[in-house]
Amino acid sequence: MDSQTFLDYLNIRHPFPIYKNLPVAKLIEKSILREEGILANNGALVVETGNRKGRSPKDKFIVKNPELDKDVWWGQAGNPLSQESWETLVKQIRVYLERREIFVFDGFAGVDPDYRIQIRVIAEKAWHALFAQTLFIPPNPSDVLSQNPDFTVVNVCGLSLENFKNMGLNSEAFIVINFPERTVLIGGTQYAGEIKKSIFSIFNYLLPKKNVLPMHCSANIGSGGDAALFFGLSGTGKTTLSADPQRKLIGDDEHGWTGKGIFNFEGGCYAKCIRLSKEAEPQIFYAIKFGSILENVVVTEQRFPDFNDESITENTRATYPISHIENSLPSGMCGHPKNIFFLAADAFGVLPPIARLSPDQAMYHFLSGYTAKLAGTESGILKPVTTFSACFGAPFLVYHPFAYAHMLGQAMQPHGTNIWLVNTGWNGGGFGLGKRMKIEVTRALLNAALDETLGKVQYYSDPVFGFNVPLECPNVPSKMLNPKSAWQDPAAYDRSIKELAIRFCENFKPFEDSVTEQVKNSGPRIP
Repeated sequence: MDSQTFLDYLNIRHPFPIYKNLPVAKLIEKSILREEGILANNGALVVETGNRKGRSPKDKFIVKNPELDKDVWWGQAGNPLSQESWETLVKQIRVYLERREIFVFDGFAGVDPDYRIQIRVIAEKAWHALFAQTLFIPPNPSDVLSQNPDFTVVNVCGLSLENFKNMGLNSEAFIVINFPERTVLIGGTQYAGEIKKSIFSIFNYLLPKKNVLPMHCSANIGSGGDAALFFGLSGTGKTTLSADPQRKLIGDDEHGWTGKGIFNFEGGCYAKCIRLSKEAEPQIFYAIKFGSILENVVVTEQRFPDFNDESITENTRATYPISHIENSLPSGMCGHPKNIFFLAADAFGVLPPIARLSPDQAMYHFLSGYTAKLAGTESGILKPVTTFSACFGAPFLVYHPFAYAHMLGQAMQPHGTNIWLVNTGWNGGGFGLGKRMKIEVTRALLNAALDETLGKVQYYSDPVFGFNVPLECPNVPSKMLNPKSAWQDPAAYDRSIKELAIRFCENFKPFEDSVTEQVKNSGPRIP
């Protein structure tokens, strides 16, 4: 449905102005005139997202439907919402929008023309329309847009529901997907990541039906055509590590794997920028300029962004077109990956900086999705919290994780893909005792894996997790490669790795009936 059709659906006949597909400069002007944000010294629009500065996974819902009941991974992928509650919500949005300006973005998600979808974002904030235009794929002059997009996202961020309990919601915020009506409703939160991730959830529903694996990963490619994928939750380093000056960036967060290879879902990047520096992350630092958005970043009186200031939140964000990265790959598509990296921010500090996984171990760790949620990435997260997020993206899945894991196994097998587990968390002790891995160390490890240096060194088998760990790596202290030797108290290390092993085993119990004995036995051995 087009924007006016949707407004007719809401019974809004005489709304305030509807601004359709304004150019970037005009959206920035509107945002400033409407006091939604200010312009930073580097040209980026700076905004704040109010009381919610991260995603709200407990407020995500999927409208129940007989066709969905047997497919949806209820409780993890989303909470069920009745059709009656949906209709009540639509009525409240109708009243809310009657006297508000509306901004509309029309474009696409998915760079592969065989699998892309046409999307429409309708927002009450000009900067949310700018976010959509920056993050998704604006149409080319030659593109013919249908008046009926595949999916419409309606963002009424200022609507705060007082009767949310009577509607079956968990708070005044809501992210509700109605697949039969091809519509997403977002309210009660200004955090722009909800717009982005609602489209990712839609891809997680649509693409497996076409035998395409949707993945929560970044991707880049070397000069020899060797593609690499980086799986991980927010804050584990997907964006940072894929923005490699020596390799071309394909995308920083969401991709599909087809019979032809990899394609990006988006046209922009959404990077955490706390403690961002031009020395450690020059590509991202210089990508933030006019046409970019900074969320919850503190600026000085001279309007310089202070990326070290976390007084608003640690989950500061930058949105910028992928074209702002000088060595990005314009097509956003490549062949099958030669290497896959599972990124885990290990708050226990017991995982090695890098380990090589067998195919069965890869399936085990993909289903486990171990990491630590970092401060600010979700509402209420104030310090690293150990978590397991199936497929490194449980909040965005729709089907049971095994459906995606099975597809990953089938995709990897014909291509002999190397699988690596990389700890971007702590070394020499857990959170509060050890030190967070330096980007330079992790990059050295990745480079050694990518250029096959790690294929020429000796390995030892970890006695608890069973994966293979290299004994040496250029530009990385050998003491770091064996995490126990990096701890001052070996007994404390033994206790910590035992606790983590127990958590792995407990988390994997729901998957045991869905996997082979080989995969089930690829988990840790409790000391």
